Amino acid sequence: MTMRAGFVSLIGRPNAGKSTLLNRLVGQKLAIVSPRPQTTRNRITGIVNRPDAQVVFVDTPGLHAGKGKLGEFMQRTAERAVEDVDLVCLVVDAVADPGPDDVVLGPLSARGGPAFCLLNKADAVEPKARILPMIERWRDAHPFRELLPISATDGTNCDRLLELIVASMPEHPAYFPPDVNTDQPETFYIAEAVREKIFHFTHEEVPYAAAVRVGEVVERPEPNACLVARATIFVEHDSQRGILIGKGGSMLKRIGTAARQELEAFFGIQVFLGLTVQVRRNWRKDERALREFGLLLTS
Repeated sequence: MTMRAGFVSLIGRPNAGKSTLLNRLVGQKLAIVSPRPQTTRNRITGIVNRPDAQVVFVDTPGLHAGKGKLGEFMQRTAERAVEDVDLVCLVVDAVADPGPDDVVLGPLSARGGPAFCLLNKADAVEPKARILPMIERWRDAHPFRELLPISATDGTNCDRLLELIVASMPEHPAYFPPDVNTDQPETFYIAEAVREKIFHFTHEEVPYAAAVRVGEVVERPEPNACLVARATIFVEHDSQRGILIGKGGSMLKRIGTAARQELEAFFGIQVFLGLTVQVRRNWRKDERALREFGLLLTS
């Protein structure tokens, strides 16, 4: 049997559905999902293992005009994701239909390698007749190898997409063991689970001003196996800290309980999660803080 293996980058504007698509293709929730844009800050890797193929997907922050040091980091992370991969999949929000522009096409043109265009949320496009001219507009904008309407939410054409991706991968041995579905450490997913619940339960600027740093993680063995994790949520202002803690600690308990349930499903083990909230003023403009939180590229 011929083995195919390679790397695929998922890029696109904020809120195009890249993280939802990553979770759909991998068959497990690896990336946080929120209806608000720009929730992904780092490259997130998900691995699809099949007897004949291994596809390593990289989800990225949304392509946009970055503002501030954190925005610049996210933009550079997204742009670098097209380097050294075998295929780039541009994910487009077919409902919003923003159309082609240099923000999303620039990285593809600079790279020059094979690319797919995925018109996501196609199930929600009304009237359906809008899809055909949309396809033509994107086909004229760039020489995509494939252009496919999909829905990461309900799975429309996602099996077909995966087959096309596998067929585009080079013949190569697997890069990772067959039982691995990500290369991120467990601390990353603990932090992301907490961040996702902050996005779900708080509003306005609070979730964007929150960073999560995981400290102690201890896995206790049988007979009472469990994962014990402690994390600190950093915000920029005292008022944001008050919102995250809530009256009598109610909001922090709500965030912690929801994140714990998510993590128990992810790790398949009982989880004890301890959360605290601290103020790190203007951390999004502080290079030392960004580096501490893993949000600053070193080169």
